[in-house]
Amino acid sequence: MKNKSSTSWCKSHNSLIKISNCTLPNFPIQILLLGLFHFLIPASCSRKPPPLPILPLPTAFQLQWQLGDMALFFHFGTNTFTDTEWGSGQAQPSVFNPTILNASQWINVAKDSGFSRVILTAKHHDGFCLWPSDYTDYSVRSSNWKNGKGDVVAELAAAAKDAGIGLGLYLSPWDRHEKCFGDTLLYNEFYLAQMTELLTRYGEITDIFLDGAKGEGEKDMKYLYKSWNSLIHQFQPGAIIFSDLGPDTRWVGNEYGAAGSTCWSLYNKTGFEITKIDNQYNSEGDQFGPDWLPATCDVSIRPSWFWHASELPKSARILLEIYYKSVGRNCQLLLNVPPNSSGLISDEDIQVLQEFTELRRSIFSHNLAINAVINASSIRGGIQDTHFSPYNVLIEGIYTYWAPGENQSKWILYINLQELVSFNVLQLQEPIHMGQRVIEFHLEALSQDGVWMRVVNGTTIGYQRLLLFRKLKSQYLKLVVDKSRADPLISYLGIYMDSVTVLRDIPDKKSGACFNGSQLLQTTTGNSSLNAVM
Repeated sequence: MKNKSSTSWCKSHNSLIKISNCTLPNFPIQILLLGLFHFLIPASCSRKPPPLPILPLPTAFQLQWQLGDMALFFHFGTNTFTDTEWGSGQAQPSVFNPTILNASQWINVAKDSGFSRVILTAKHHDGFCLWPSDYTDYSVRSSNWKNGKGDVVAELAAAAKDAGIGLGLYLSPWDRHEKCFGDTLLYNEFYLAQMTELLTRYGEITDIFLDGAKGEGEKDMKYLYKSWNSLIHQFQPGAIIFSDLGPDTRWVGNEYGAAGSTCWSLYNKTGFEITKIDNQYNSEGDQFGPDWLPATCDVSIRPSWFWHASELPKSARILLEIYYKSVGRNCQLLLNVPPNSSGLISDEDIQVLQEFTELRRSIFSHNLAINAVINASSIRGGIQDTHFSPYNVLIEGIYTYWAPGENQSKWILYINLQELVSFNVLQLQEPIHMGQRVIEFHLEALSQDGVWMRVVNGTTIGYQRLLLFRKLKSQYLKLVVDKSRADPLISYLGIYMDSVTVLRDIPDKKSGACFNGSQLLQTTTGNSSLNAVM
């Protein structure tokens, strides 16, 4: 660990003192001593163990899923060629005939844009299968593509494996072509037979996407989800199963890519059924929930889910706003980028993804706090135990973290950026393998006239929280955890400048949540104010 500085802070609220010929804001005297002796006291031969994890906890596969941040969705099938969204199941298989399908291009687009997984609509509601299923004649085997010898799933699986990208599959429960749909026993047997084909022919499957979509007036159908889930995990133990209620990841409750400004991975499945959920509850989760069920934010880059020649993609700036509201709110972003009728990702979609990638790189590639002097109100095991040092928050990843001392009433990180810095984004992460803990927190900044100003309030953190606020300039910051389910643990803290996104007090589409949940924040002394949107 680097010796960042021997300069430390002491407190007397609005006064200043001089230490080592530098004028600094005052902080508690123990923080001064911590800064002076943090690197001088030898580590104890008896290390303090980590705190107890707080239940519920993610599985190893849920952890790996969460670390991925973003996945691409590929809606592709007969709808691509018939200019529809929900196919009738009556389109002739011959309409499916992509002339230059290139699954490697799809995967390269995903990899180049920072997406760790892809999910393909192996079968959508029309029932047409993108692999040669033995249980139906409504598949690529009956199409003109490659004279009926093609297999989209196989080509995508091979390309994904070569590139080190996870492969997920969507097998629609609703099937508008299959005649036995509506017969609970026969159709569930049929569905599991097709699922078995997908799970046993194409190597490792990282994701299975299930939904409960069904048009009005359709046949009544009972899906045996418990049997489906058991079979999926039997053949693919590491596969993450998505549905309204998991079992591994839940739907966020909308299709515009925005979680609630409070978003727990914790959830209580009791009393809910797939297709019969509370959308707001799914968006926010449950602080007291006994289940670990993180949310997926699904949204399409275009107005529709399938490719249509008349539609254009969203701009990169809109995708960045969606990123703040999904990945920045403890969720995974599942962005649909539909291949066109040629069998390629369209050039205009690729251009937007490249611009989106560059925007993220320009903002998040350099943490403005990377060379900061970091102190804390307390450290688990004392200042001699560097295992839980506040400097851990500058190390990327969730497996190292700052832990405060036990039985403390204050949980504060003191950040000296060592120079005046302009910024408007705060990034925080928790070590979620230890449970999701933080309920409320806020960030304060010292103004140039010596007044502490509350910049932004936040609620949940989870795997990752991104808060955007109005631009300010400061050298000294305080991250204060106001409320937590147990001793708070912070694994990463980032400070950034976003010169692109415009703060707006406009609610998220169809929801009551503003960009970060708008409010005017005041200074801690009440003598002046700093406008911010959290």
